[in-house]
Amino acid sequence: MDKPILKNSMRLFESLGRVKSRSMFGGFGIFVDDTMFALVVQDKLHIRADDHCAEIYRSKGLEPYIYKKRGFPVITKYFALPEDYWDNPNDILQEAKQALLVAKKERESQAKAKPTRLKDLPNLRLATERMLRKAGIESVEMLHEKGALEAYKAIQDTHTTTVSIELLWALEGAIEGQHWSVIPQNRRDELMQRL
Repeated sequence: MDKPILKNSMRLFESLGRVKSRSMFGGFGIFVDDTMFALVVQDKLHIRADDHCAEIYRSKGLEPYIYKKRGFPVITKYFALPEDYWDNPNDILQEAKQALLVAKKERESQAKAKPTRLKDLPNLRLATERMLRKAGIESVEMLHEKGALEAYKAIQDTHTTTVSIELLWALEGAIEGQHWSVIPQNRRDELMQRL
């Protein structure tokens, strides 16, 4: 489905650093050194934008990618580049460099602004916060102290239904300050063995 654009994009972005992709938002997120800055979905390359770049993109008639989550539309910060951009890959590379800078700055500022509530951590939401509190984990600090594995076990012990393994990845990502999908396979394997 998205493979040719994905392969071409990843090849083009090799000059920016260590490039990899992960399945997300119904397509593939493109990362350089663990920072996502592009998305390939619906056979189009989408580039991340801050508010300033988003204004410029909108003035050019570009649209952000929108996907549905639990039936509600979610507008992303990723704008589809028109097909004619591929006529001059250097233009794409310039847009990608800017997008990577934007994504890195955003990531750094998020890391500095430490969340005070569990639901404000990456991957977590109000329902997860409630599960953690029921398991005796009341704060971000307590989650960090316990670690993902112990927190997951505590939720399993206090939850009446089966708890998905994805929750373990979500907790690990929350502690690491990143999306659960970028947790390396070797770390997942290690957690599974210890579980």
